[in-house]
Amino acid sequence: MIKIDQYFDPAGWQKFTKAAEGRETPFLVVDLNRIKVKFNEMVGLFPDAKIHYAMKASPAVEVINLLADLGSNFDCASIYELDRVLDCGVDATRISYGNTIKKAKDVRYAFEKGVTLYATDSEADLKNIAEQAPGSNVFVRILVEGSDTAEWPLSRKFGCHPDMAVDLLIQAHKLGLVPYGVSFHVGSQQKSVAVWNDALLMVKDIFDQLLHEQGLKLQMINLGGGFPAKYLNQINTIQDYAGSVKQYLLDSYGVDDMPEIILEPGRSLVASSGVLVSDVVLISRKANEETTRWVYTDVGLFQGLIETLGEAIKYPIYTPTMATSTQSGRVVLAGPTCDSADIMYEETDYQLPQELAIGDKIYWLATGAYTNSYSSIEFNGFPPLEVVYVD
Repeated sequence: MIKIDQYFDPAGWQKFTKAAEGRETPFLVVDLNRIKVKFNEMVGLFPDAKIHYAMKASPAVEVINLLADLGSNFDCASIYELDRVLDCGVDATRISYGNTIKKAKDVRYAFEKGVTLYATDSEADLKNIAEQAPGSNVFVRILVEGSDTAEWPLSRKFGCHPDMAVDLLIQAHKLGLVPYGVSFHVGSQQKSVAVWNDALLMVKDIFDQLLHEQGLKLQMINLGGGFPAKYLNQINTIQDYAGSVKQYLLDSYGVDDMPEIILEPGRSLVASSGVLVSDVVLISRKANEETTRWVYTDVGLFQGLIETLGEAIKYPIYTPTMATSTQSGRVVLAGPTCDSADIMYEETDYQLPQELAIGDKIYWLATGAYTNSYSSIEFNGFPPLEVVYVD
């Protein structure tokens, strides 16, 4: 069983519990100050990089306004995200269109709004950008390995082989676009910093090949996201990751020839800001002799916990009875809907107090990322997840 002081100081935890008083569960409490601290930490660790916040992690207006005031840029994956950022008063020059899968009309829309930085990984998409956003800067996303060490791995859906990336950047130049750089993503919640080194070695080969064979000098490397948040499993500190990544870059480019660096953090900025509050709806066993309890809560996969699918992201879970309990037991944690997939943890060894009772509160810690944005609209009639923002 976890201890709350592993994740919060007393004042920080009191802020969450005060915001939760008298509210009907489930709901998410988000502490905006925690996001501010994480952003400033990232800026301090990468002072020369441009941070493009990955909107999909938490697209709330409250989060956008905070990060915009702090000087963040933004990575959008759709024109709907784009409109939300623009509506918050963010200039289009601070926005990149990072999705490699986009309709031609959406490229035109973004270009007309002032966006001139686009990701791509295919010839068809590149031609759309050339036609709908002429003269824009493009960066090609490459495929990298890293799924074995990422808790939420990425598939082959995005990116292309480095050889194809070279061809696309050459073609971009011929189409009147600016072959601006290369991007990659090592997988969300990446536990191995060495994966960045492997990816950067591929990027360096692309830079060198284009310069020496085509006379094209790329200007930017987009390192994507992947920096982990503190969940249940142990991870290295963000300082460890930053130190290693910066050393990899220095080894390849030195100080004088360092390209522009873009980071696209999402999870690492907002995860720790959220506590999802739920009630225990039912506790049961599947057989008379069974010792494992099934604990059903009023929040599940379809109310924001979709990243527990396959038990990939393991959230720290706290219930007030942990403070006084002397005996715990293994539980299966499941959601409230009539869908058999709505089981958060069955294989992972989660332990909760034997005193746990129906009606008790369960706090899901580090749930500030990918919960509100993944929450369903009305599956089984359950409403979208309510979110409460505190400073």
